[in-house]
Amino acid sequence: MRFAHTNIVSEDWKRLVDFYVNIFECKVIPPIRNQSGEFLEKGTGLKDAKLQCAHLLLPGYGEKGPTLEIYQYENILNQEKIPPNQRGYGHIAFEVVDVEEIVEMILINGGEKCGEITKKEIEGAGTITFIYMRDPEGNLIEIQNWK
Repeated sequence: MRFAHTNIVSEDWKRLVDFYVNIFECKVIPPIRNQSGEFLEKGTGLKDAKLQCAHLLLPGYGEKGPTLEIYQYENILNQEKIPPNQRGYGHIAFEVVDVEEIVEMILINGGEKCGEITKKEIEGAGTITFIYMRDPEGNLIEIQNWK
């Protein structure tokens, strides 16, 4: 058994793919998917389901590593931005070399801060520097560095 992927449903899949490729060095794994039909309806439980998507290879795990799957359904239900403590899937996290540099890149590329850069020594684990941010569509991302 192995972890396969995490999915984000997007309003503009191409823009969100570009964001994760440019900021987090993810790589698009062809082919770009353009899916519809009975198999998708049955698997998702959604009538007339149609979507486009890309899989992004996440950094740090080689060519067989887990992916970030970014979908854009033809019909999307919008929602408010979730707070970090809402039940369910909360955020994805990236370990980076320079938290401040990535924060600036996220802001330049349409993201926003949710918290502020914070450092804390965790006994037996090291010192973490982290911040919660949002991608251009409001999804939560933790940016972290351990020393």
